[in-house]
Amino acid sequence: MADRRENSPPAAFVTGWPIKHSRSPIIHRHWLKQYGLPGSYDAVAVSEKDFAAFIEGVKNGSLGFSGGNVTIPHKETAFALSDRPDELAKELGAANTLWLQDGQLHGTNTDGYGFAANLDGHHPGWDKVDRAVILGAGGASRAVVQAVRDRGINEIHIVNRTMSRAKELADRFGPKIHAHGLPALEEVMAGAGLFVNTTSLGMDGAESVSFDFSGLKSGGMVTDIVYVPLETPILRQAREQGYPTTDGLGMLLHQAVPGFERWFGRRPVVDSALRQLIIQDIQAAA
Repeated sequence: MADRRENSPPAAFVTGWPIKHSRSPIIHRHWLKQYGLPGSYDAVAVSEKDFAAFIEGVKNGSLGFSGGNVTIPHKETAFALSDRPDELAKELGAANTLWLQDGQLHGTNTDGYGFAANLDGHHPGWDKVDRAVILGAGGASRAVVQAVRDRGINEIHIVNRTMSRAKELADRFGPKIHAHGLPALEEVMAGAGLFVNTTSLGMDGAESVSFDFSGLKSGGMVTDIVYVPLETPILRQAREQGYPTTDGLGMLLHQAVPGFERWFGRRPVVDSALRQLIIQDIQAAA
């Protein structure tokens, strides 16, 4: 791409390794078309060994980008290479959204925003509970733990196969967070008003396990950050047991909102048309 010019339309990217699976171009191009805005959004495959050089090209303008999204496996490195990471990114140690401003590369992480906004849209009041259970302590769970804590839920239990990973997150995010191994799952679910799966259980037809949600608080909500399939085995079990559920697709859609506003100057709306567009793409890829 040619050097970035003052009057050229803004150009944004999503980068990862691999990146062909990303649905971010569908989302951002839909909004560009919907609002009649000039600009572009492209997927760029960048390996780990080439990532630092790519970011340098973004910073010096030689790649023509005004910012972009970063996905696996580059989020932690993107944070480290940002000139001005915000407080969210600092606590997470990871950035998924970058933008150039006043000659410096700024970074934030919008995953937690996307998670919370999805639940706000589908299950208002999800945060008016005393206890939440988060299954999994991998990279995807960090932003979820942060978002749930920042909404003021007083008691958050991370349950993970490897206890040390759960404890690492509890130590990172403060005294409201409690770490447990899998054997404690039934105990900590008792009376919880929110259950979140951040693991890959049931993703793309992968094996899942049986869950008994009967210990949850009456009306307790179950959500999954996985969105392929749209109704994961965990969500299906919760629905069949009479609990409200929220799928993970909205998290993907809402996390894109702040970045689009930064790069293209308009805050977009996540609507049913966009959701259906992504569902159609998921079905076509099946």
